[in-house]
Amino acid sequence: RHFILGTAGHIDHGKSSLVKALTGTDPDRLPEEKARGMTIDLGFAHLDIADPQDAAATYSLGIIDVPGHADFVKNMVAGVGSIDLALFVVAADDGWMPQTEEHLQILSYLGITRAVVALTKSDLVDDPEFSAEVLRESLAGTPFADAPIGPVAATKGQGLTELKAALAAVLRDAPPPADIGKPRLPVDRTFSPQGIGTVVTGTLSGGNFQRGAEAVVQPSGLPTHLRNLQSHSSNVETALPGMRTAVNLADVAIADREDKEGVRRGDIITLASLGGASDTLDVVLEKTTREVPGSPIAIRALRNGQRVVWHHGGSAHEARVYFQGTRTLEPGARVCAQLRFHAPVFAFTGDRFVLRDFARQATIAGGTVLHPDASRALFRKPRSRACLEAAAAAPHDAAVLLAARVQRDSAVPRAAALLKSRFSQGEVETAIASLAAAGTIITDAAWLLDAGWWTERLTECGDLIKAHHKVSPQLTGMDFADLSARAVSLLPDKRLLDPFTAGLTAAGFVKTGRFIRAAAHRPTLPPALQAAGAKIRIALAVNLIEPPNPGEIAPTPVDKQALKFLLDTGEAIQLDEKAVLLIEGYDKLKNLITAHLEKSGQATASDLRLVTGTTRRILIPLLERLDREGVTRRAGDFRTLKK
Repeated sequence: RHFILGTAGHIDHGKSSLVKALTGTDPDRLPEEKARGMTIDLGFAHLDIADPQDAAATYSLGIIDVPGHADFVKNMVAGVGSIDLALFVVAADDGWMPQTEEHLQILSYLGITRAVVALTKSDLVDDPEFSAEVLRESLAGTPFADAPIGPVAATKGQGLTELKAALAAVLRDAPPPADIGKPRLPVDRTFSPQGIGTVVTGTLSGGNFQRGAEAVVQPSGLPTHLRNLQSHSSNVETALPGMRTAVNLADVAIADREDKEGVRRGDIITLASLGGASDTLDVVLEKTTREVPGSPIAIRALRNGQRVVWHHGGSAHEARVYFQGTRTLEPGARVCAQLRFHAPVFAFTGDRFVLRDFARQATIAGGTVLHPDASRALFRKPRSRACLEAAAAAPHDAAVLLAARVQRDSAVPRAAALLKSRFSQGEVETAIASLAAAGTIITDAAWLLDAGWWTERLTECGDLIKAHHKVSPQLTGMDFADLSARAVSLLPDKRLLDPFTAGLTAAGFVKTGRFIRAAAHRPTLPPALQAAGAKIRIALAVNLIEPPNPGEIAPTPVDKQALKFLLDTGEAIQLDEKAVLLIEGYDKLKNLITAHLEKSGQATASDLRLVTGTTRRILIPLLERLDREGVTRRAGDFRTLKK
């Protein structure tokens, strides 16, 4: 079972010495660290721990050693962003110190709940148990209040066996790192060995990486592929969640300058299918009431519009914070907010982060991402506020997040629903099914629709169609182009027009050709035209295959309106300006012609005039119409049935 352990604690409390004693690896790898005798950047080591209570269980720990000096908190945050377990290091002879407190706050903001406390240098005090009791008081009210505390003396090898047993006990019931099919590797180190190219390291989370797979560097969007994978210096075909992973990237340089394109610490290696970066995040922020001794900035309230530094994974980005419903974030408070960046960042819904002041002197708040592709324009809107409040109340409940987002946006593309989130596709589909079963949303293959809003829009357009029937009962229905223009103005995305039409059909409306009508609607002549319509029907029915011409049956404007109604409703068919037939007459002539051609194979217009008993005035435009409709085919003077 693979887990990541990160150290935390004040400078000179023995973090690196303890890691070396546990693993045999000195995590201080930089010459400057050796010269100054202090950790400056992240160090790495590996430790396998056999569970003393289960001979079959072994825990493979990737260890990240972090600096304890106040000047290097940025590097500390970069190291603990993906850990499963904290090894909190406090020197027995020094006790609780400012950086001990700031590191604890950072771990708390990042949602780390599992920890083991190493009471180092315990050989330098007369009563280690008393030191542990004092330390327990400092941990009160934190996620680590009940964490096991073990006295150790790393330089003498004392307490190491007990410390390993405590680590195993904490990990025994820890769930394995989740595989949600969305791999992300936050880069915490970049280097370029001779002849190898670009190599990055990080802690893989959310899914597997396969050697040779295509990938992308976020937030820049640079494409690459995973040329080779290693974990703890061993080549692997597949890297699993929770593994310390080194990746040899193809076609990507190291961005060793601010203006150079490439990969750098803080970037994320992931899949292109998981979306892109954004310059705005909707979040929920919280601020502890605990103080950092000697740091008044840490306890000071955050102001609306304040510049901050956002720490997420290994990245640090400048942003401005804007609150919703308040002007400040006071200690002990929790509030919805928006972070606005100068450059895009890449995050998921559910990601935890830390805020430090713009001068990078203190940790001032922490929070959770609610929406990774937020809108600045909609932030103050009432529907957006309601969405954020609902999401902030349950940021790890997929159904709540989906319902809030659909209610805010009215319609959400199904493929994008919680794509950039810590939920698997299966969890998202389960949430969709539960919301649909409850009647909260309506779904189709491509969209998630707010049920109330969708029903209102369908009702509104249905009422338009019915009103059109009342005003123009003589028409087959409302012109669908007119209805579409109205529908598009009501919908947030024109791609919704097809499902909207399907919704109208399901609600009892019928689309026929260019018209849409209520299923029960039958075109009727208005009273003023009924007499003229009856007269025209009689005139056309006297001789179905040789009726009078249109000028004779409809000489007046009123007659012309009545004839147009018969043509629009399909009761009559106009062959040309001199020939109109009732549909019964048209069908009769068509059947006679097709029956003769089936028998004889071909015929001239003269042959067909004799067969039908009509005149050329009717027959010629009729044959031309049958040609256009694909019933017959003309070849010279002959016509045949089109096969």
